[in-house]
Amino acid sequence: HGKTKMARATSAGYDRHLTVFSPEGRLYQVEYAFKAINAENVTSIGLRGQDCAVVITQKKVPDKLMVAETVTHLFQITPTIGAVMTGLIADSRSQVKRARYEAAEFKYKYGYDIPVDHMARRMADISQLYTQNAEMRPLGCSMILIGMDDEHGPQLFKCDPAGYYCGYQATAVGVKVTEATTLLEKKFKKNPQWNLDKTVQEAIAVLSSVVSMDFKANEIEIGVVSQAEPQFRVLTEDEVDRHLTAVAEQD
Repeated sequence: HGKTKMARATSAGYDRHLTVFSPEGRLYQVEYAFKAINAENVTSIGLRGQDCAVVITQKKVPDKLMVAETVTHLFQITPTIGAVMTGLIADSRSQVKRARYEAAEFKYKYGYDIPVDHMARRMADISQLYTQNAEMRPLGCSMILIGMDDEHGPQLFKCDPAGYYCGYQATAVGVKVTEATTLLEKKFKKNPQWNLDKTVQEAIAVLSSVVSMDFKANEIEIGVVSQAEPQFRVLTEDEVDRHLTAVAEQD
């Protein structure tokens, strides 16, 4: 009897404190933060085209009485850097607020806009602190950043609660992350050169496929940056509708 009790209690006590390793060398609280990302049952995807970057996420308005325009997972960090946040929305807003502060601080210090990779690194570094210091808990959200870089063109980065960050050609986060990643790998195998419209439509197609539903224009949010228009902006419902029609015609 004592043995089964022991086996069952592998994480016993070790998930109470953030800063304590379990005997297997795991930080359970940080792992639980990754589970929290899936709590809202939403999947988000980021893609890089030839001269653009696109983020897309599901938009769920839980209550008919809510003003739909006030529900969003897309945020502008600086005029040219945008983010899609997946996970707990309150944690997401807090991380966005910090990102905007860091961007403003950088501009004040160095006199030019913060590059996307630097922004991603800074946010990841801050998340790492939360996994080490007892006064904070990790944030239950993941941030996908897009922006145009003067030297390297379109940029796409993802940061997670553990403080890991990386640049991607395409990436996904949320409930259907495995399915989405497999599909994205297939799409990017031949190293396609997509323009903005095509990139947006591929993003819609992948998301639609992995969550197996046909979207209406008010059920998804799309944020874009491109060479022609480096300002981060969110597509209007009419624009989204146009792309949805194009995707439907392709099928």
